Amino acid sequence: MKARVLIIEDEPAIADTLVYALETEGFAVTWESLAQSALQYLAQQPVDFIILDVGLPDQNGFELCKTIRRSNEPYADVPILFLTARKEEVDRIIGLEIGGDDYVTKPFSPREISARVKTILKRSGTAANRTPSNSPEKNSTPASAQEIAPAPTTQAPWQKGKFCVEIDKARVSYCDKIINLTRYEFLILRVLLAHPERIFSRAQLMDKVWDEPESSFERAVDTHIKSLRAKLRDATDNSDTDPIKTHRGMGYSISIH
Repeated sequence: MKARVLIIEDEPAIADTLVYALETEGFAVTWESLAQSALQYLAQQPVDFIILDVGLPDQNGFELCKTIRRSNEPYADVPILFLTARKEEVDRIIGLEIGGDDYVTKPFSPREISARVKTILKRSGTAANRTPSNSPEKNSTPASAQEIAPAPTTQAPWQKGKFCVEIDKARVSYCDKIINLTRYEFLILRVLLAHPERIFSRAQLMDKVWDEPESSFERAVDTHIKSLRAKLRDATDNSDTDPIKTHRGMGYSISIH
């Protein structure tokens, strides 16, 4: 089955180019030009990926992302890639903090967008690891389960103290509660849990998690760690619970006790 991509972009020329590029790669693509029409579509049709312009005429794209994420299932973890003409770092940080998975500034190459969509879908597993219909990729195991080692060879859930990691579902439970994680949050947490108490620098986490770490920035790691901590606290009755430790000038580690 083709992975379904929703483009939310008010400029027809940009949308047409993206639709053509993605359909050429085998995706099923829908285009909506307004936030409200996009929400109406999402209420009726499931999608596997969202490309979202920040500068929509009827609602800021960041606010629309928050609305989509608040809907919980089925869109709590659907990958979202932001398109924007703004290049300021603060905008990228905001996009990551509210649940975005990637961020591309205009002008951009449609082929680059297609490549990012395919990579994110493979890593996230949110589309049941679908690949475009004309792709030779047949492996049903998430890329995250293959590329970040070491980890148990079995796909059965593995336990690390209060954590339970389900590799094939890209899902983590903490204190018997499932944590709704974004793609990067899951991958960062998985790296930390594979080596409890070991300190990972920001650069090491970027090398293990990001496809193109040189194009990202170390502040992104801090942003995702902050979000992870908040979600882990929400899973417990103890607001002081913080298994992720900060080591000043060194990086982060995790305690499973």
